[in-house]
Amino acid sequence: MKKVVFINSHPIQYFAPLYKYLNEQSLPTSCWYCSDENVKGHLDRQFGTTVAWDVPLLGGYLYRFFKNYSLKPSLYNGFFGLFNPGMIRALFKEPKSIVVVHGWAYMTHILVLIFARLAGHTVCLRGESPLNQELLKSKKTIFAKRLLLQWFLFRWVHYFLYIGKQNKDFYKFYGVPEYQLLFTPYAVDNDRFQKAAGVLAPQKKQLRQELGLPVDGKIILFTAKYIQKKRPLDLLEAYRTLNVSNKCLVMVGDGELRSVMERMIEQNKLLNVFLTGFINQKEIEKYYAIADVFVLCSEEGETWGLSVNEALNFSLPVVVSNLSGCSYDLVSEGEDGYVFQSGNISELQNKIKSAISIEKERMPLDILSVYSYRTIQQSLRLLIN
Repeated sequence: MKKVVFINSHPIQYFAPLYKYLNEQSLPTSCWYCSDENVKGHLDRQFGTTVAWDVPLLGGYLYRFFKNYSLKPSLYNGFFGLFNPGMIRALFKEPKSIVVVHGWAYMTHILVLIFARLAGHTVCLRGESPLNQELLKSKKTIFAKRLLLQWFLFRWVHYFLYIGKQNKDFYKFYGVPEYQLLFTPYAVDNDRFQKAAGVLAPQKKQLRQELGLPVDGKIILFTAKYIQKKRPLDLLEAYRTLNVSNKCLVMVGDGELRSVMERMIEQNKLLNVFLTGFINQKEIEKYYAIADVFVLCSEEGETWGLSVNEALNFSLPVVVSNLSGCSYDLVSEGEDGYVFQSGNISELQNKIKSAISIEKERMPLDILSVYSYRTIQQSLRLLIN
């Protein structure tokens, strides 16, 4: 049986549990990493703090770290920040495998796509780009990308592993035929989150007390970095005049906009607004458990939004911007949440009010059985068999 080799820039808290799951399902899976920058903790420039994930990043699967020979080695130094020629040599020594490259943001990714094909591997590309954001770019940019992607890079790829509807449309826009498209949805560890939801649900009032939050009332939850792409100021503005009694806003995260947010809260005398700072993966479950509605109000650049997957595992109604890639896949209008136009404060406000009225007990969770690790595993098996 061929094994699956994922190529990642660095260990990612959402992907590591997937690799472990695939091995548990007797699908031999390993990962090759270009950098170990975040393994022991690192300064996340967007969070503005040192981050050390409390979920295992390297457990349950085989992995290799390759030396980075970049002149300015870092995940944050753009395309040339990762240059790992050792991967090229390893590809020619590796038995014929399914090689899955995550994106084309770094030089190493481009080299692996080319040389994995030359070495006789089955080459797969798993990117994130949604078509609706691509169409916002200038005609010159799209033309240049058509030359680079459609007429060069994509020709080295056997299969394109799309994560959702907009991502599939992106590949088709750049000339990828249907037979090369394979659905491997963006997903989180649904089993873990649903188990936590079951345990924590009866403790809702107790958890609110422990977290220093109002025991009664409607809690609106935001979990993201305080950066422009996530548009946290939009949510504060919507909350300012939101006509909901006994309301509370909990914003889990941190980042460069924190001081601006604090001034806005103070100047407008906003009550029951809590900025938590960075909350790690295991602790964040408590915040999903105590909330009544979840909001993701991102602009262009939010290619998916895995926090929405997490929120749905806790039966939380969601309010998601139309520029968030997952809005086309995970949100059924009026059933599990609502979609609003990014930047439209009035619409965001109205959709929050509507979402609060959705009863959590009636939330449909069938979508999570599709956007799951199991679906990814089934799709990858098609390549092996």
